[in-house]
Order: sequence, then C-alpha cells, then structure tokens
Amino acid sequence: MVYYFQSRCAKYMFYMGKDKYENEDLIAYGQPEDVWFHVDDLSSAHVYLRMRPGETLDDIPPDVLLECCTLVKANSIVGCKRKSVYVVYTRWKNLKKTSDMVDGQVGFHRPKNVRRVEVEKNNSIVNALNKTKVEKYPNLREEQQMRLDEIRREAKEKRRKEEKQKRLEELQRKKELEERSYDRIMASDNMTSNQGRATADETAAEEYEDDFF
Repeated sequence: MVYYFQSRCAKYMFYMGKDKYENEDLIAYGQPEDVWFHVDDLSSAHVYLRMRPGETLDDIPPDVLLECCTLVKANSIVGCKRKSVYVVYTRWKNLKKTSDMVDGQVGFHRPKNVRRVEVEKNNSIVNALNKTKVEKYPNLREEQQMRLDEIRREAKEKRRKEEKQKRLEELQRKKELEERSYDRIMASDNMTSNQGRATADETAAEEYEDDFF
C-alpha cells in the first residue's frame, strides 16, 4: 500500500510507503522526477515528492519543501515527539542500495548532492495534508517502466527535430553560398559587357572624326 498526498497549492504530489518493506519497492521503482526525504539519523517514513519534468532541487517551492519535511517528521516515531529535527533530501536517482543493507536503508551515489534542512513541528500542515491522503495499490514497476518509455520517446523525438533543423540550416547555408556565388558571376559579366560597349563607342567616334576631316 502506498499513501498519496497533495500539496496545498495542488500542483505537487507526495507519496510514502506503509512500512519498511514497501519502502524497498519505492526505492527500487522510483521515477527520475522524484525527490526522496528522510529524517536525518532517525527512523522515519520515506517520503517522495514527484516533481515536474525538467525541474531541479532548486525549483522546489519553499512551501512545498516545508510540507515534505513536515510530513516526514510527523511520520517518524522519535522525530514526531521532538520540537525540531533535521531532514535530508536528494533526487531519487542519487539513492544507492547494496545487498548488505537492511530493509529501508539506503546510501548515496553522490553524498555532496544530499541537502539537509531543519524543520519544526507544524500540526496545521500535517492536518491539511492528511485531508488529501489516499491509499492505493499501484504497480510501481509498471509505472516506472511506462515513464522511462515515455522519456525515451521524448528524447527520440527531440533528436529527430534537432536533426531536421540541422538539415534545414545546412540547406539554407548552401543556398546562401550559391546566391552569393551567382551574384559575383553576374557582377563580373556586367563589367565585361560595359568594357565592350565602351570600346565600340570609342571606335565609332574615331571613324566619324576620320570621315569628317
């Protein structure tokens, strides 16, 4: 079972597993846009934020960040009793799972990409989020595969458009080169014709002068 929540701005979705075993599925079958949240140095739920494609950690709105941190604090047996705790968060793709780790335990591929923030208890936020809570039994593996397939299709279409644009630009460049070359040829022909006419006019003038005298 997975619990889903909606941000108060209604633009983002949060989700978390019911227990540590479901957390394993969330770790394995997350999506590239997901951001993982956990109370630092304490046991807690794994809360995920589903960002929009192209967004980075810096794009997370402050209110949404606060909601994620507050939610994960409220779902920590020890952390929920404290006035404040520190929460760590990073992109899902930065999570590292090895065979020697227990259920729910994770490491990081790049620890420097993990951020840490302090959050205080805020029951009003927790209550507002709980009102949006929905229980589902998703096929996380299938959803992940569908998203990865979609990303591949988008990347393929992007490459196709870039290649098409590149071909059009190359054709335009060749056309401009040909036009400049044609202009030079025409300019050269005009100069030659003018020189020929000038010579013919001079010859006619000389013949007229000879006849006159």
